[in-house]
Amino acid sequence: MLRRRTPPPPGTAIHDLASRVRRLGPSCGPVRLVGVDGHAGSGKSTFAVRLAGLLDGAPVLRLDDIASHAEPFDWTGRLLSQVIEPLGRGETARYSPYDWRARRFGPPRPLPPAPVVVVEGVGAGRRALRPHLALLLWMDLPREESWTRGRARDGAEQREFWDGWVRAEREHFADDPSRPFADLLVRQCPTGYELLPGPAGTGEPPPPLTHGDGPPVMW
Repeated sequence: MLRRRTPPPPGTAIHDLASRVRRLGPSCGPVRLVGVDGHAGSGKSTFAVRLAGLLDGAPVLRLDDIASHAEPFDWTGRLLSQVIEPLGRGETARYSPYDWRARRFGPPRPLPPAPVVVVEGVGAGRRALRPHLALLLWMDLPREESWTRGRARDGAEQREFWDGWVRAEREHFADDPSRPFADLLVRQCPTGYELLPGPAGTGEPPPPLTHGDGPPVMW
């Protein structure tokens, strides 16, 4: 019989996660890279900032700064050359953040090889990045609910963008799923977050596709 565990007190789960991250070994040179993936609108940015704050202000790399209108998901080479390879050598990375309003890349921004760097965004758990991650987290909110939240957040002026984004995201996750490889699933609660073991954390064989909408995994 499957037992439902009692949820931890508010705020406990994310504090415990921060302690766990500190105990991890480096995964990219001297850096522990922590990936926060999930559908657009699932709350990745808010969670990543909260986690980074508990990790002594760890840097947060937003994949929105790496992607662009022309390449919403075809940015692997740019991420590897500008960020992953320098950090792997213990050097300060320099990447050019994309300006979504001006539609161009800005001046280089430094990213030092801190003990922990949080990488958040759709595609943070892609296959090219997973070998460099110490931990992969998946924001476990169904895609349709996530997209509805994202559309409401961005307003009517971004409607056309969202129509194109949803198609691109579907194609990306069909070809390069992340959720099956997540170590932990993150679910937002009214007073905080709940952490559940992800498919990778339970030893389940990864299915060919990811949906992020499956039945709850309780522990």
